[in-house]
Amino acid sequence: MKRFHIKFFSIIIILISTLSSGLCIVLNNDSGSTVDVCNPFLSTTAAESAQTEGFVHTVGRLTVVIDVGHGGIDGGVKGKSGVKESDINLAIALILERHFVEGGFNTVLTRRDENGLYGLATKGFKLRDMNARIDIIKDANPCVVLSIHQNAHSATYRSGSQVFFQKNIASGEKLASYIQKSLNKRLGFENRYLSGDYFILKKGIPASVIVECGFLSNAADEVRLQTEEYQNRICTAIYRGTLDYLLNK
Repeated sequence: MKRFHIKFFSIIIILISTLSSGLCIVLNNDSGSTVDVCNPFLSTTAAESAQTEGFVHTVGRLTVVIDVGHGGIDGGVKGKSGVKESDINLAIALILERHFVEGGFNTVLTRRDENGLYGLATKGFKLRDMNARIDIIKDANPCVVLSIHQNAHSATYRSGSQVFFQKNIASGEKLASYIQKSLNKRLGFENRYLSGDYFILKKGIPASVIVECGFLSNAADEVRLQTEEYQNRICTAIYRGTLDYLLNK
């Protein structure tokens, strides 16, 4: 087994080992405490289904913000069954949070129930809602921001997850590329990550993306997106893609 030693100003030593179970990292701080963890998204099918505990440890835990799209009177897009995007967003976000918590991260969700962030449902509620999300994100000082949404399109054959980043922000583009690759691999799609111009992403917040988990305008996606099994698969893909980004940024 080969080990490569990298020292960052004597604060953290990262030892990377190539093992049959995947990429392993040992973090050693000045107090002498160590954590030895592995990267299962590079490993076998058995490890693929295993939980990742304590994957990222630094001097001070990293924080991930999960922005739960829409809420309250803003239900987002709807499927033919009447299911609201806002409800699916919340279900997926709560599962995704568990992945990150089990991985040793701090997490912040912009909402934890069906309500929006706008206060009174009066004129300008949407802008108030968006500004409240930005305030939460900035207060959290996260390493990444994952904004969870569902898609819709007039071309009802379109399906699968797609990741969007703010154009001209390199960290967001890199994060989007890793998450899209992970989603395509684990869900069996060949979608591309795309740039755009989005309020939630263009407020000077690096490494932030919108993850459109599927198309409620597509009959098959609408059914899948309401099952816990498929929601878990989406969350595993987002989580593993985010870990890949953090290892390679």
